[in-house]
Amino acid sequence: MKNAHQLSLLTSLLALTAVPAFANPTISSPANGASVSSPFTLSADASTCSSQPISSMGYSLDNSSDTTIVHSTSINAEVSSGSGSHTVHVKSWGNKGAVCVSDVTVTVSGSGSAGASGALTVPSGAEVVSSLEALTSWQATHDTGTNGTSSGSTTLVTSPSHSGTSRKFQTSFTSNGGERYWVSFGDDVNATNFVYDAWVYIGGSSAHLANIEMDMNQVIPNGDTVIYGFQCDGWNGTWDYTENAGSPTKPVDKWVYSSQPCNPRSWSVNTWHHVQVAYSRDSSGDVTYKSVALDGKEQTINKTVNSAFASGWAPTLLTNLQIDGYGSGSATVYLDEVKVSRW
Repeated sequence: MKNAHQLSLLTSLLALTAVPAFANPTISSPANGASVSSPFTLSADASTCSSQPISSMGYSLDNSSDTTIVHSTSINAEVSSGSGSHTVHVKSWGNKGAVCVSDVTVTVSGSGSAGASGALTVPSGAEVVSSLEALTSWQATHDTGTNGTSSGSTTLVTSPSHSGTSRKFQTSFTSNGGERYWVSFGDDVNATNFVYDAWVYIGGSSAHLANIEMDMNQVIPNGDTVIYGFQCDGWNGTWDYTENAGSPTKPVDKWVYSSQPCNPRSWSVNTWHHVQVAYSRDSSGDVTYKSVALDGKEQTINKTVNSAFASGWAPTLLTNLQIDGYGSGSATVYLDEVKVSRW
């Protein structure tokens, strides 16, 4: 027969062993089984994992090997995904290496290929130039405004494709280098309103992808070149737009962070994403960045800045795709159904 001391000790041991040795992350949004549109908000937090303080958290979709790491005890992110059923995996890591995982399943609607009509409307009388990805005059160069080095190649492929043929951009980089690809598609000095519209596909992995930049340039009647610069910024986690903080003859070109979230490493890989950007200008080259729609969900920018540069160019319209590296590595991005509407 056990004495009182032994019973007390046994009771204490049972109480200790009844406490779980782990604590999975708590996902507050989205709820398991929820129907959402893309991008959707992911909110989660964790206090401990196997009794270890949390050192970082991360999330991924479905069977993707890419995990977005957050060096914090909580996650608040906008996650982009194609339509259909998806599993969101949220992980937390203890400071001694323990790993805890929670999953939720969501159904995404109004995104990916289902969002073909998009969120931004174009007037019926607008001039539209389509299938820019199919033009044969695409060129590539390292962006000297980025660190490190880069190199890239581009070619037309039939798979993956949203329309039957897409353009593949294969980029390699060191130390956060960026490669800019561009093509001219005409000239129009008089148009003042634009909608850039494209389908974007990140192939394989997004682990080394910092920014996806989608620009348009226009020479206006006074000879200045207006740069409509726009990017999904994986460093700051926002949609950014360009501003000339100087003057056309003494330019100070800089990126301005909007309040709208975007991180290309949060986009589902091996999935088509619909990107639309609306902007306008006045006669002085003051550009109003109106809004961006990702997979059919519109995000309002509504900011006006000057973006005119005395570059000395002949009249032209051109579009850029720039891929900026995250560290050293490579990234594969595809464009399809690229069109620019103007009026």
